[in-house]
Amino acid sequence: MSRIGKNPIDVPAGVEVKSSANNVSVKGPKGTLTLDTCGHVEVALEGKQVMVRRFDDSRRSKAYHGLYQRLISNMVKGVKDGFTKELEIQGIGYKAAMDPSGKKLNLNLGYSHAIEFPVPAGITITSPKPTQIFVAGADKQLVGQTTANIRGLRPPEPYGGKGIRHAGERVVIKEGKKSTK
Repeated sequence: MSRIGKNPIDVPAGVEVKSSANNVSVKGPKGTLTLDTCGHVEVALEGKQVMVRRFDDSRRSKAYHGLYQRLISNMVKGVKDGFTKELEIQGIGYKAAMDPSGKKLNLNLGYSHAIEFPVPAGITITSPKPTQIFVAGADKQLVGQTTANIRGLRPPEPYGGKGIRHAGERVVIKEGKKSTK
């Protein structure tokens, strides 16, 4: 049995979990998330806990057992508390600012033009300083993908370290070319 899959998921107060044949819905103060299960696992509600059980011992069922337990656990945590990731911008003239409408992130990243990054639905982006970006939302996967998309606009380069990086990310700086004489 999967070590992760057999763990029960505690449902905190204020969070509601509904399960049907191949669908799990989690509703909380931060929003509503749904997940389609593949049919290899069963999601059962037992009081204030959610249990994920597999139907058989096939290789695929074993793989999905722990996966769906962790996905549902992240959904419960997301609608209760939410997820936040921080990005840092390094480089002279590199800066970020939110559009007054709140639907676009304006980025100056050393290109000849400014970049307008559209904010996906369900995500909140704030920029308290020109060199800081906070991405928040209830869906862990969507928050991570949004930060990856923003970072991909100008990843940190290895010679000067300029670019967008995750908070606390360590970039190894390479030594430049040497002239021989």
